[in-house]
Amino acid sequence: MSRVTGLPTGAKVLLILSAGLLPLALVAFFASVQTNRIADQEVRARLRIAISESARSLRGELAWELRELRGALPVTRDGVPNCGRLAGIFEPQASAGLRYSIVDPDRRLLCGVPLRQATGARLAPGQTIVRVIPGAGLQIEAAGTTGHVARAFFPVSFLTSAAEPSATLRDHGILLVGDGGSLALRELKHDRVIERHESQTVDLDVYGLKLEMSVASAPITSSLVIAAISPFLMWLLAVAIAWFVVDRLLIRPLRRLRRTVGAYQPGELIDPVSGHDIAAQEIRDLGDTFRELSSTVQLHERELAEGLSRQTKLTREVHHRVKNNLQVIASLINLHARSANGPDALAAYASIQRRVDALAVVQRNHYAGFEETRGIELRPVIGELASNIRATAADGAQIGIILDLEPVLVSQDSAVAIAFLVTEMIELAISVSPAAQINVSVKEVAAEPGQAILRISSPALIEGEAFSRLSETRYGRVIGGLVRQLRTRLHHAPLVGAFEVPIAISGRT
Repeated sequence: MSRVTGLPTGAKVLLILSAGLLPLALVAFFASVQTNRIADQEVRARLRIAISESARSLRGELAWELRELRGALPVTRDGVPNCGRLAGIFEPQASAGLRYSIVDPDRRLLCGVPLRQATGARLAPGQTIVRVIPGAGLQIEAAGTTGHVARAFFPVSFLTSAAEPSATLRDHGILLVGDGGSLALRELKHDRVIERHESQTVDLDVYGLKLEMSVASAPITSSLVIAAISPFLMWLLAVAIAWFVVDRLLIRPLRRLRRTVGAYQPGELIDPVSGHDIAAQEIRDLGDTFRELSSTVQLHERELAEGLSRQTKLTREVHHRVKNNLQVIASLINLHARSANGPDALAAYASIQRRVDALAVVQRNHYAGFEETRGIELRPVIGELASNIRATAADGAQIGIILDLEPVLVSQDSAVAIAFLVTEMIELAISVSPAAQINVSVKEVAAEPGQAILRISSPALIEGEAFSRLSETRYGRVIGGLVRQLRTRLHHAPLVGAFEVPIAISGRT
């Protein structure tokens, strides 16, 4: 069943039609064969009647002639053959070719016409033989007790007339079989290439003679052959026509419809049945439905594209306005910092400036990668943060920032938290030591795909009195909140002054 299920529709149609129509073709074929068989049985019945009649007639004729032939022979030594008896029997039929003769023991002709001896050996007294002479006729020889031999010859024409049945046969042949061979009394005509005939043989009970009769059966003609194979031709023709109709009206249009729908791309218009195939009306209706659907989808796609274009413009405008607002805030902070009284106020403005710069840097990089949603690259973000921190450092500060960053990508939320975290840690190091040397690195973890390590190290971050005081009173709470926002954990090596934070990444550039 699984093999049939996997077949193409055309093959299934052929199998179903074959299974439905082939039995009808077989029934018609066997009905034709049975009709011929009944006709052959009728021929055999008529042949049986005809050969029985012919055998009875020929048997009676030969038995009577043989009895008369024996009765003409002398039965004693002083007896004389009765030639007149034979003459009275055979002379009236001399015109039909019958001949007779009686010879004495010295083979002298006593009466009749000379006839050749059928066998080379002399007959024993009382012996009778019947010999078939091929192409000539039948000869009977009977020997009396005195040594006289009576012979009678029956030509083919006489035997044929005696064996001809009164029943009418379309065409028949008669063959007399006996000692010496066979004699064709009537030839069966063979005028067809394909011919059948029925034969029957009857024993005449006359010294081994047998009569064989053959009659032509119903011939295998072109009409008979056509009648026999026409059911199969009709079956093949019906299957071919049905398959052609199904293929043209259903299978080909459906196959074309499937290819068209399979190759459909949003925004295109489906036109599956526009061709030379004569598709069924139902398939045309289905194609019209697909065309209407694709037209509706095309309209919706156009509307969505327009809406997406408007949304993109609006989003760009929002990003642009946020960037401008951050720049305005940074400019205002810078203006106020110029009029600050005292180093503490100036340091406070610088600290605020660095945090606003961190947010602006993330915003600019997010805006730059707006068309691609893979993420924000950390290397340019941290690099720009380091430049801004050095630029906003107090006069005379000799801070140094060394970067070792791999080109990894993070989400926007992670980028904001990482930017603030880097800013806070660098701010902490600068607050401990204005001349701090800081190393910032981001390395992807090979053993754990999708994760990288953010590491910030500096001698200023080594455990000490100033570090502990600033960490506990000012920076520790902010750094802890940022770490929780990143949903990660913070590792601090107090002896070497290093912070390590595992961060989630979305890929590499």
